[in-house]
Amino acid sequence: MDKLKTDLAVYNNSWYRPGPVFKRACWYFVSAVFFQNSFVPFSSFKVFLLRFFGAKVGKDVIIKPCVTIKYPWFLQVGDNSWIGEKVWIDNLGMVTIGNNVCLSQGSMLLTGNHDYTKTTFDLSVKEIVLEDGVWIGAKSIVCGGVVCKEHSVLSAGSVANKNLAPYWIYQGNPAVEKKERKLT
Repeated sequence: MDKLKTDLAVYNNSWYRPGPVFKRACWYFVSAVFFQNSFVPFSSFKVFLLRFFGAKVGKDVIIKPCVTIKYPWFLQVGDNSWIGEKVWIDNLGMVTIGNNVCLSQGSMLLTGNHDYTKTTFDLSVKEIVLEDGVWIGAKSIVCGGVVCKEHSVLSAGSVANKNLAPYWIYQGNPAVEKKERKLT
């Protein structure tokens, strides 16, 4: 019995239209020059550029060097949130980041995935929501479709592929509840 095989030659994501080609090309250039390198350390200028390209960004947001944001028009960031060095927001779909959220160094928010059960390896896009007070630890990954409820923590190097409950600390791959987060 022959098993079906993945055939990337027939891959087709023509249904996915993230915005006009000119707008994407302009953002690609702006991102390369002002976000993905360490030569522009000023958050206020980066916030201005994000807003110019359609992101909704609150006040006092800190954006460190070497950050990759796929499409700012699919991004909303609340007040007093931090985006650390080498964070990758691969927002093919909407990413909503609440107030007082910390994305630590090298963390990744991945809204896109592929259906590995289909020979055509179809693209799927699901939004991500990080509610107020969430902390995504260094080199952690949040997968599409996940909601990190208020004040949840994803420990360093962990992978969230399901929703995180409020005020709980998660660790591992896949991330599991470890203990309650108690703020003082």
